[in-house]
Amino acid sequence: MKISTSILIVSVFLLLLSSCTESVDISSRYVFTEHTVVSYLESHADYSQYVSLLKKVPVSRRSSTTLYQLLSARGNYTVFAPTNEAIDAYLQKLVDDEVIPSPSWDAFADSVKLDSIRKVIVHNSIIDGGDTQEQVFYSFRFPEVNNGELTLPNMLDHKVTVSTVNDNDTIFVCGDCPIDPRNLDIPVINGVIHQTHKVIAPDDVSAARYLRKLIEDDQEGFLVMAKCLSACGLFDTLSVIRDEVYETLYLSGKIPDLKAYMSHGFTDASGNSSSNALSPEHRKYGFTIFAEPDSYWRSQGIDPHAPNVPELIQQWIMDNRMYLSDDVYTHDADYSNADNVLNQWVNYHILPMRIEANKLVYHWNETGYSRSSKVLSIPVMEWYSTMGKQRLIKIFESKESHGVYLNRFPNINRERTGDGHENSCDRDKVGCLIQKESEDAVINDMVNAIIYPIDAPLAFNNATRDNLGRERLRIDCFALFPESMTNGIRRADSSDDKFNHVYIPTDKYYRYFNNMSIMSDDTHFIHFNGYNVSWENYDGDEDKWLGRYDVMFTLPRVPKRGTYELRYKVLATAARGVVQMYVGSDPDNLPVAGIPVDLTKSIQDLWGQSAVIADTDDQDYNAEIDKKMRNNGFMKASQSVASNSNKWERASIRCSRRIIWRGTMDPNLTYYIRFKSVLDSDKKELYMDYIELCPKEVYDNPDMPEDLW
Repeated sequence: MKISTSILIVSVFLLLLSSCTESVDISSRYVFTEHTVVSYLESHADYSQYVSLLKKVPVSRRSSTTLYQLLSARGNYTVFAPTNEAIDAYLQKLVDDEVIPSPSWDAFADSVKLDSIRKVIVHNSIIDGGDTQEQVFYSFRFPEVNNGELTLPNMLDHKVTVSTVNDNDTIFVCGDCPIDPRNLDIPVINGVIHQTHKVIAPDDVSAARYLRKLIEDDQEGFLVMAKCLSACGLFDTLSVIRDEVYETLYLSGKIPDLKAYMSHGFTDASGNSSSNALSPEHRKYGFTIFAEPDSYWRSQGIDPHAPNVPELIQQWIMDNRMYLSDDVYTHDADYSNADNVLNQWVNYHILPMRIEANKLVYHWNETGYSRSSKVLSIPVMEWYSTMGKQRLIKIFESKESHGVYLNRFPNINRERTGDGHENSCDRDKVGCLIQKESEDAVINDMVNAIIYPIDAPLAFNNATRDNLGRERLRIDCFALFPESMTNGIRRADSSDDKFNHVYIPTDKYYRYFNNMSIMSDDTHFIHFNGYNVSWENYDGDEDKWLGRYDVMFTLPRVPKRGTYELRYKVLATAARGVVQMYVGSDPDNLPVAGIPVDLTKSIQDLWGQSAVIADTDDQDYNAEIDKKMRNNGFMKASQSVASNSNKWERASIRCSRRIIWRGTMDPNLTYYIRFKSVLDSDKKELYMDYIELCPKEVYDNPDMPEDLW
């Protein structure tokens, strides 16, 4: 008897599903072989209202094709299909909110409002996985942490979050929308269906509107933070959602893609069959707010409902020395003044980017980390610039920390023969636990922001400054650009073309990154995501500029005044070029930083002795080699990053760190670095992975030499 291909595919899938998940009950699941999303939904009366809506809603404002037609065709769709009862409940909610007079589709007097509500229901429920089955989201592909976000957005361009409760018995999407435990992971020819008992319809509001409503309703949770943000005049900033100028330019075809980018001289397709680097579809604004919850302020004797909360918090800041004592500050009632101590304290709680719960730090290729088991190993950390005076904040996680922390400064075993793990942490250096999986975290209620509760007070005071000032700051290139995080470009967990190779056009089209100026129109810039590619890169990704490039970055402000060393990581290949760098605080007149750097030169080329690349058993000898290399302006790469051969990046002949510049840096000044090609060629690459800002207290410490990690 001939077995159809569809039967075989579904049978194999169910076998794989049973081996990938431990508690999937398929005993009562519908079994079928020839269904598309639409035909399956039509065969079950529970979805009759949803099917009716699919027939009425177009795919986009530029297409007359309906979602019913789309989901009848080939593709890779994830559908969170609401039952009739769920849709009825949503209509009743609209009655309660006084949007319509009765819970009926006939109750809409305004056709525009009717079309909008239909679109909210169906566009929020569908994720288009593009051309790859990998982007069909069965439950075993859901994030492993609560409040984690699926890789792709839904058709309203919102990320879907996933949480589990009651010992993983019930899965919720977008906070409070339960998936039926007996009707999830329903495979169809063109995707997967999850039955939901509530319509996915998160409030599409800005952070400013959400926080303002907290104040209007006098609602506890983050009422203190809301009142302080309002007093500091930050609601205008927190109200922006997306760059409408960029949106218009993109929709009118004035933001170009880089078609057939390999023909321009790039050498790595990394699995991209189309060889097109696509420009971002949007330029959204985003914010991440770390906030002490109102329960904390009650423990400090402050009533969140008090009429003078900003005054009370400012006094608490002064009493507890939660400020930088030698900084310029005022402590009067002019809270909107950038020098006001409350204003500075509030701004230090905000990052100008929206960071998903599962991407506060990146675990990818740190030494000892297993991508298959996801068992943590050595510490990973990020440093970001906050709003306001752009002070650094550190986000940290290790195997031993049991969570992600802000400004944690533990004791780490970084001896030459050490394992790089966290040994202990002094009580005054534990930092603030980010309660990212807490039910109190505000993940889905704002379109442009997330609020994470923290378990301890956060401040840039003398202790924070001094602790940050004793650390080598290793900063991934793309961490310099908040837009990369907010717009889902950096470390996208997807093999889709639009994430693998992202083209950032030159400034003549539009300046996409505030912290980067592309000074030459003859510059091609691509972000290589490196998803599931074992490159010798920090966090796995890399950036390349091609052509007669000339680009300038804004560097993060250092935590304290002192002498710093600026380093640049090199991964040498024949495709690279020769670059002259410039460093200084005047972007219009940056002085030259050293001699041009030949990015084709490996350590062996520079040093001439391949035998010294790998460390020996003689640690004194190894230290002497390191010293001689530093005297010649370069260093071996980091021991904390594992290369594609499962060896330390430090042992790689191709990888090194070049000491670009050394000088005094002031925390109140902004510094810039400029990269300019010195070759008369448009086919040589400028490679970027990470930079380091290392204080003299670390690189020239007579008692504790700088570690290898």
